[in-house]
Amino acid sequence: MSIPQTQTCHILPNVAIYAIGLLFITPLGDLIRRRPLILALTFITASLSIGLAITKNLAAFEVLSFFVGICSVVPQILMPLAADLAPPERRASALSIVLSGLLLGVLVARVLAGVVAQFVTWRVVYYIAIGVQYAILLVLYWMLPDYPAKNVGATYFGILRSMAKFAVTEPLLVQAILISVGSSATFTNWWVTLTFLLGGPPYNYSTVVIGLFGVVGIVGVAMAPLIGRTIDRLVPWSATLFGISMLLLTFTLQTAAVGLNVAVVVLVTIGLDLFRQTQQVSLTTAVLGLDASARSRLNACLILALFIGQVMGTSVGSKVFTEHGWRADAALNLAWSGFTLAVLLTRGPHVPRYTWLGWAGGCELRKSRVLARQQEAAAEAAEREKEVREHADAGETRTGALGGEDVKEPVRDVNEEKALPVGSPLTYALEGARGEKAASGGTDEREPVDMV
Repeated sequence: MSIPQTQTCHILPNVAIYAIGLLFITPLGDLIRRRPLILALTFITASLSIGLAITKNLAAFEVLSFFVGICSVVPQILMPLAADLAPPERRASALSIVLSGLLLGVLVARVLAGVVAQFVTWRVVYYIAIGVQYAILLVLYWMLPDYPAKNVGATYFGILRSMAKFAVTEPLLVQAILISVGSSATFTNWWVTLTFLLGGPPYNYSTVVIGLFGVVGIVGVAMAPLIGRTIDRLVPWSATLFGISMLLLTFTLQTAAVGLNVAVVVLVTIGLDLFRQTQQVSLTTAVLGLDASARSRLNACLILALFIGQVMGTSVGSKVFTEHGWRADAALNLAWSGFTLAVLLTRGPHVPRYTWLGWAGGCELRKSRVLARQQEAAAEAAEREKEVREHADAGETRTGALGGEDVKEPVRDVNEEKALPVGSPLTYALEGARGEKAASGGTDEREPVDMV
């Protein structure tokens, strides 16, 4: 089967340009206020799109495309902002809504691309982009909340260095990066080779019909709020496990029959969008919970991994499909999903932050039980601390009483004279003797007694 390789060749530079924006622009979200940054980037991309729509010079078109690609990273700045604005118990829901908007845009673009290619000139795409982006700019201006700048006093190059440090010192982030590379490769491989699959035998569909398969993917995107609420009730690790497991079943179905019946194509399309979104939201929720002051950098690392996977899926998947057919390409997706499962199982859901391998902390998958155990442990710790404090206070009280009042009982000599009536002759005699003793200097000199 012959595939126009120029389509694949044009995808890779665009992905690389977008990755440059991810690397050098999205970390600014941890350094400056994000509202003006988002508004500025949206205005720049909308304005540059005007040049793309009207230029007739290829060199100018390529330069403008380069800068549009770099500045088109607004969704990846919105993701950490949504995590900051949402309460922890609703963070996954907020992230799923933002991610669903991103995926919805990709799918709608596929549908529009098919329609445009069939009926009108390519410049119409850029006219639509101009209008949509300026409309979004107005909506963002009126609705986007302002959020204080983070890491006051930090420098831009310091932010970039710390991002590189996160990528090699955070076990959870490294695990999420490896999983994201594999899952993104399967996603891109499917959508790139789907055009070749449906355009050839036994389907032989037109460009318009192939583009309409993007509408099928919208079914999975529409379930984003439900996915987010479900993940909010689970430990993120368990939601990732569920997503990977269902993707394995989806790609098993693809390997078995995707080239035989169009119903299988529909099921694989829905399953891929739905379960990959489940996996991505759970991974993002877990990673952004590592450090609230570095969410833009953490998200940039994760999204860069996605684009590495996209490059891998586009190049390797297209080559495998061309040389070995749809079944071998489906088996490749199955192998990549198996790799993501192996990576996930190397590290349990409750291991300490800087533990690379193992299952310390158990394997409880429901967040409610984990929170209940944490609350019980916190209550026990507080009770022990209270008891220790009470014992310490009691000891200080006793010590203070003894140190403040140095009262001692008089020690009486066993030979001390018995109490005599006041005014008796013997009393006067004894008092006189004591007086003489005091006058003589208080010495107790006695005459030697001769022993008989």
